[in-house]
Amino acid sequence: MKALTWHGKSDIRCESVPDPKIEDTRDVIIKVTSCAICGSDLHIYDGVIPDMHSGDIVGHETMGEVVEVGSGATNLKIGDRVVVPFTISCGECFFCKRGFFSGCERSNPNKARAEKLWGHSPAGLFGYSHLLGGYSGGQAEYLRVPYADVGPIKVPDGLSDEQVLFLSDIFPTGYMAADFCDIKPGDTIAVWGCGPVGQMAIKSAFLLGAERVIAVDTVPERLALAQKSGAITLDFMDEDIYDRIQDLTNGRGVDASIDAVGSEAHGTGSFDSLIDRVKVATFMGTDRPHVLRQAIHCTRNFGTVSIVGVYGGFLDKIPMGSAINRGLTFRMAQTPVQRYLPLLMDRIVKGEIDPSFVITHTGTLEDGPDLYKTFRDKQDSCIKVVLKP
Repeated sequence: MKALTWHGKSDIRCESVPDPKIEDTRDVIIKVTSCAICGSDLHIYDGVIPDMHSGDIVGHETMGEVVEVGSGATNLKIGDRVVVPFTISCGECFFCKRGFFSGCERSNPNKARAEKLWGHSPAGLFGYSHLLGGYSGGQAEYLRVPYADVGPIKVPDGLSDEQVLFLSDIFPTGYMAADFCDIKPGDTIAVWGCGPVGQMAIKSAFLLGAERVIAVDTVPERLALAQKSGAITLDFMDEDIYDRIQDLTNGRGVDASIDAVGSEAHGTGSFDSLIDRVKVATFMGTDRPHVLRQAIHCTRNFGTVSIVGVYGGFLDKIPMGSAINRGLTFRMAQTPVQRYLPLLMDRIVKGEIDPSFVITHTGTLEDGPDLYKTFRDKQDSCIKVVLKP
């Protein structure tokens, strides 16, 4: 089959690789009908995710048609259309039983590697390094889905791939980001990063009752899309974000902030962002947390900072004094996608949201390497890429 494979920084190739096979009774094989390039895939593309091996198949936003079923996956049959969560979860361990599927204790066969970095291992993920299991990803013609009796959700008749594909990751992630904010009527929420996850967070914040959403970015197309969803938009290259948020909130700060950027934040020439860049470039640091620092300072006393941007290692110069003295709550996670799927599928069926609004580019797997570059460099007004194998 054809698949997109990683061969180093900025080197994604469309290659022929062996077809996947059933390896466990709870596996299914799906024929991929749609997959997407995620913003977190760009961390792989930029070479900042450790333990990637040359030839690894990438991608974790995937859906398709079941073509082979293991004897233990009795909930699915050949011909079912399914969306596959990016988190691989057994459904039986301590964390899965409590709905924390992204903390699954069983699905990462390389958990000892993750424990050395993080203390404990999260769940295995599709196409996201050997640190998180070494599983083949879904930017391919076929995908093996482990624990398929727990993960995939069937797609109701009448819904297009484009409407439901993002249930695999960015819609639940954006919704969780807003859910973490414990939104009350009248609340003002700030979202840093108007990429696909940020766009879903903006929509979700309004769905959950926010009165105002302030969206922070600098890419015109992203700001325009955020404004179309009803957000107040701020361009961090044109204005001081802290001062503007103070103005918009009468000096109080926002009720909650969402960091939908993560480890590769771009600063505006501020001293802290410059130091971040120097440390990462000289291997003295792993992440650039400029946005997280700003979100902390812009959140009101006893507010919430919701973090869904990807961070990989150790963060420097986080203003914990501000957070502690002002009573901030931090909430963060890799999204336990299965926890949110029934609720969000129901919202799509009812017409409350159509996640396809973020799609700007569609192509084939052969187009994938070029579209990775287009997406990473924000060329051609690119916000979200969908591939059709």
